[in-house]
Amino acid sequence: MANFTTMNGFLLVGFSAKPELEILCASLFLVLYLVALTGNILIITVTSMDDSLYSPMYFFLKHLSFLDICYISVTVPRSICNSFMHTRSISLWECILQCLAFTLCGSAEVATLTVMSYDRYVAICLPLRYEIIMNANTCIHRILAVWISGVISGVMHTSATFSIHFCGANIIHQFFCEVPQLLKLTCSKEYVSELGVTGFLSLVASLCFLFTGFSYTRIFSTVLRSPSAEGRAKAFSTCLPHLAVVILFLSTAVFEFLKPHSDSPTALDFLLTLSYTVLPPTLNPMIYSLKNRAVKAALKKVVKRRKAYLCC
Repeated sequence: MANFTTMNGFLLVGFSAKPELEILCASLFLVLYLVALTGNILIITVTSMDDSLYSPMYFFLKHLSFLDICYISVTVPRSICNSFMHTRSISLWECILQCLAFTLCGSAEVATLTVMSYDRYVAICLPLRYEIIMNANTCIHRILAVWISGVISGVMHTSATFSIHFCGANIIHQFFCEVPQLLKLTCSKEYVSELGVTGFLSLVASLCFLFTGFSYTRIFSTVLRSPSAEGRAKAFSTCLPHLAVVILFLSTAVFEFLKPHSDSPTALDFLLTLSYTVLPPTLNPMIYSLKNRAVKAALKKVVKRRKAYLCC
């Protein structure tokens, strides 16, 4: 059978076959997208303007917020435009770029969350050596490593996926070019190489999760031995939100990529995709701002400055 992608590209399945419900879902996505943009821009602004937040933890948080903006912007705006314009087509090159950017941002986010867990481990378990271990050069090198790992993962994943010949129906049962859905369109068992890449990246993500789990096991062990109730509260307020984000993001993403996919899309497929593509970038700013006293105090300062500026 002919490889259809060289001519026509793909058709993305919308949120619903009913136009009214399609517009409603697109409007909900638009609200979530605007909330994610606003929250993450606020985090970036606050951590950049407030001198009290010039520390490795908030340096990494700022980069996580930037990644969240990139991550959600890869998929959601296009799906919203498709719904409002009643179009479903996406060209081959657009699909390749979307797959590359999505994998790059997702892998970089996993690496960033792992680095943030190590930062918390050093801060709580090795406080006397914290400034030596997490100095400015180390932080910059870790962020560079995050982006390099993201680029490598993105290139590997995208190259393996689009080296496969696609044939038959060119319909992707998702609102963006998701790799598991693309693999359903393969002509034969050529996707074995892509499964190898997916398995390798899933293994790396699992190792990141185990490293994060080990870090937090040591953190909680140290915190619970602390005689200071205020110290324990402060440690939990900075660690628990990060741990919640890690569990939500990694568990849903790994399960979605490794679970067997049926020929017909299900509501579970859509909800799992939503839980690792849209919810983490939307919830991250809320989790960090609501549970972190320093971020809340800095937000109040920014609001007060804004009010004073407007009054003048």
